[in-house]
Amino acid sequence: MKFNQVNNFKFVISADEDQFKTEKSNVSTLVEFILLGFSDVPSLQWVLFITFLLIYLTILMCNSIIILLAKSDPVLQTPMYFFLSNFSFLEVCYVTATIPRMLMDLYTLKGNISVLACATQMYFVLMLGGTECLLLAAMAYDRYVAICKPLQYSLLMKDKLCLQLVAASWISGIPVEIGQTYQIFSLHFCASNKIDHFFCDIPPLLKLACGDTFVNTVAVYVVAVVFVMVPFLLIIVSYVKIICNIMKLSSAKGRTKAFSTCSSHLIVVVLFYGTASITYLKPKPNESEGMGKVLSLFYTILIPALNPIIYTMRNKDIMMALRKLQNKLLTWESFKWKNTDAYK
Repeated sequence: MKFNQVNNFKFVISADEDQFKTEKSNVSTLVEFILLGFSDVPSLQWVLFITFLLIYLTILMCNSIIILLAKSDPVLQTPMYFFLSNFSFLEVCYVTATIPRMLMDLYTLKGNISVLACATQMYFVLMLGGTECLLLAAMAYDRYVAICKPLQYSLLMKDKLCLQLVAASWISGIPVEIGQTYQIFSLHFCASNKIDHFFCDIPPLLKLACGDTFVNTVAVYVVAVVFVMVPFLLIIVSYVKIICNIMKLSSAKGRTKAFSTCSSHLIVVVLFYGTASITYLKPKPNESEGMGKVLSLFYTILIPALNPIIYTMRNKDIMMALRKLQNKLLTWESFKWKNTDAYK
């Protein structure tokens, strides 16, 4: 009996060692992931490719125009449009972290991505997303000072402070997201290498990890609270004070003008924070992969596509600067044709 128990014990140890070696071998040979993307709808691959390509080109063109107008038009040389031009540049970087890769996968019908490329993409998506949250909070502070302290606006919102706020928005998330990316990719992915998503994001990657991911999940929530909820609460406080101040204005025209300067920013905040908060803060035990993709599409692609429209269509200064730029281009084109005809 003792001999059998020892043999059985040895057999169990041997089986466990073999399983451990197999898992270790799987981990060591993992050199790439496969992004499944929209492979569940193969008939729509080319439709999606053309749609996302047009959206990407639109985002690039519209945000580039906003940056050009903010830099060239003297009327737009204010802190508000300085923040807006930086926000437009951020949006270009943000969509560039996801859409080109997704377009390539749709075109080649392959989703192979190396572990290093996956980690790099995740880092930039997280870092740029955190920067957007902080920059939206800085823009809310700018609107608060403009409406609640108009006489002190030029003293408070100096160029140095604006630069510091923008720099802090860009730099603050860098070390945090480097650490979080390193933490995620230090896990063992021994279950599968297929990511049911269109880019490398934390939730789908955690589902592939074997072993206990409790610490990683807590870290995700902590970072989300710091970079999503804290700026959001600051924005809420700013807008509560802004609305209270606006309601005190006796002139209906003044109230309308004040609301119009804030409405565009407020719409962007609600859209971006709404989808990002659901993605990273809501528990997802019953959430389908399809719903996760839809929410990610909103805050990574669709909302950046809407932002230039929201800011330009509801902003008289930008529309006026756009008309002036259009007239200059038409005048230059007419002048060029006249000179060409005269030369002939």
